[in-house]
Amino acid sequence: MHAFIAPLALLLERWLGYPQRLVDLIGHPVIWMGRFITFMEKGVDKRERTPRQRRDAGIFTLGILLLVTLVVTLMVQQLLRSFPLGWVLEILVATPFLAQKELGRSVEAVATALRTSLDAGREAVSHIVGRDPQALDEAGVARAAIETLAESTSDGIVAPWFWLVIFGLPGIALYKAINTADSMIGHMNARYRDYGWAAARLDDLVNWLPSRLTAILVTAACFFTPHASPGSAWAIAVRDARKHASPNSGWPESAFAGALGFKLGGARSYDGEVVDLPSFGTGKSELVGSDILRALELYRSTLNVLLGVSVVIGLLGWVA
Repeated sequence: MHAFIAPLALLLERWLGYPQRLVDLIGHPVIWMGRFITFMEKGVDKRERTPRQRRDAGIFTLGILLLVTLVVTLMVQQLLRSFPLGWVLEILVATPFLAQKELGRSVEAVATALRTSLDAGREAVSHIVGRDPQALDEAGVARAAIETLAESTSDGIVAPWFWLVIFGLPGIALYKAINTADSMIGHMNARYRDYGWAAARLDDLVNWLPSRLTAILVTAACFFTPHASPGSAWAIAVRDARKHASPNSGWPESAFAGALGFKLGGARSYDGEVVDLPSFGTGKSELVGSDILRALELYRSTLNVLLGVSVVIGLLGWVA
């Protein structure tokens, strides 16, 4: 049933997304998770505690978050499957944990804004990246958008889909809880180095296979994308992915860079501090708005390949 639901969830979310009206009315599962993490942090993360105590507090926070998520989603899944066509409702419940439509829309908005002005591009990209937008020139804005597109293809789409196929609704929800915790507290700065340790390590673990699968999907998508190179996509991914501080993020970024003949990564500014990061690929680095559109073509082809793979897996699961 998990494998059968997955392609239908991909199709529905790609078509409808998660309506803003629904966000305004009831919020979003990621928002609920974020509020729970904030609530727990206020209660257990005391600055006067030792590093070990803060690490234990972070483990406790993550454990409670995952336990609550597991219990709730198991109850919802059992409830839905008690109805004659409950699997249809299960598809609906799974779609908010995918991000195909919103990711594409947000990145395309950056390309559209750059046609107006650099300031408009900076404003648009500030909604999807954490780096200082005012420090970015046009090439920096375009690179930031494409890097976010590449990384989010993995942790916003492929990884949730992967865990949905493996473990159903609880799987996709637990993955999103881990990923949300990592984005909020899994930072290696003074504030979160200890408290967010468990979230960061577990996020690395659950993204290990999906990130590499994403590079494979991007490589396959090159065959359906004009002027994209499957050979370079895989070669650059294998060569450059290990440069990234994350064991996972380098795979989708390197694959996109190689496929499109771009040079991604490099120095960037966070809160006024310049961080020198490695580069991925050896191609064009002075990117413009039209290059974002090229990356979106590859992104949509990757979604099509993922959907095709998901349909095949679903059919095999149905027959079995």
